[in-house]
Amino acid sequence: MIRAALILLFLAVPAAAQDAGASARAAGERLEAAQRRLDAAEGGQDRVEALTETIRAFEAGLAAMRTGLREASIREAALSRRLDARQTEVAQLLGVLQALSTAEAPQQLLHPEGPLGAARSGMLVAAVTPGLAAEAAELRRDLEEVATVRALQQEAEETLQDGLTGVQEARARLSRAIADRTDLPKRFTADPVRTAILIAATETLDAFASGLAEIAAGEEVASDGDIADRKGALPLPVQGQVLRQAGEADAAGVERPGIVVATRPQALVTAPTAGTLRYRGPLLDYGQVSILEPQPDLLFVFAGLGTVYGEIGEVLPEGAPVGLMGGAPASPSGEGALSPASETLYMEVREGQGPVDPLTWFATDKG
Repeated sequence: MIRAALILLFLAVPAAAQDAGASARAAGERLEAAQRRLDAAEGGQDRVEALTETIRAFEAGLAAMRTGLREASIREAALSRRLDARQTEVAQLLGVLQALSTAEAPQQLLHPEGPLGAARSGMLVAAVTPGLAAEAAELRRDLEEVATVRALQQEAEETLQDGLTGVQEARARLSRAIADRTDLPKRFTADPVRTAILIAATETLDAFASGLAEIAAGEEVASDGDIADRKGALPLPVQGQVLRQAGEADAAGVERPGIVVATRPQALVTAPTAGTLRYRGPLLDYGQVSILEPQPDLLFVFAGLGTVYGEIGEVLPEGAPVGLMGGAPASPSGEGALSPASETLYMEVREGQGPVDPLTWFATDKG
């Protein structure tokens, strides 16, 4: 359903939206594949993986849908402005065409200067008429395009609401599947007392991350593997755009070593690579935080989530859900469906005992 509506929508808008249409078609194929995988899922982890891919496909399709709707709105506004600017010209053109079409033949042959003047006027009208007809045809095409774009917008908006309902249902099913999951390996058991003491004793994320290695009870000595060869190519854990670079001051003048990614409410955050969940829960003024250890002496910190998944000590596979962003989801009735990204995910990467620029590890659409 999403793919069919998108194909129609993007045929009526510029090339940028048609690129979004290709993305939406790909997302629709992903969604169908994820549904087949979900139908075939047997174990808890299989269902979690299938639901995660379902949500990812929904988010990609909805993002492309929003892009197309914005492009359609821009196109409609441009056409409306063009028609408004030519309102006087249109009125004059219609008057001339109406006069030409309603004048009786004997009256068209009369001219104050006699037969020669009538002949000259006839030649002038013959020369001007094709141009007037072309102008009328162009205006008619513009009016028809406005009507077509409006109709396609309405259809696409209805499809968007169906997609919003679908992704909300998938998020709820994912939360239940994660709660029921029992088949993930576990590297160590969390020590809640020592964790609470560490949180109370630290005032910065830097100090907390540095102390994490000391609070794992009965940790198995193992490695998740070396991912150095993937440095600079890891996908961002959430669909969004980098809003602030590492070391760039925010509105309050505060500089942090991580990056800020702008996302939509309730966006899914996933593990960019396999790793041990070192911590998840509230931390200082960062909201809900998840800290993933892909390999020894390397930590990925995700802060500002609304919901966090998993148990401390679990080894999460690549692509596993880490949590959801906060904020209220867009209303299925349409309110907020096209609103800009309003949530922010803060990301830090720590090598050894210090932070590094996360963009040395993660790839973005801006290269």
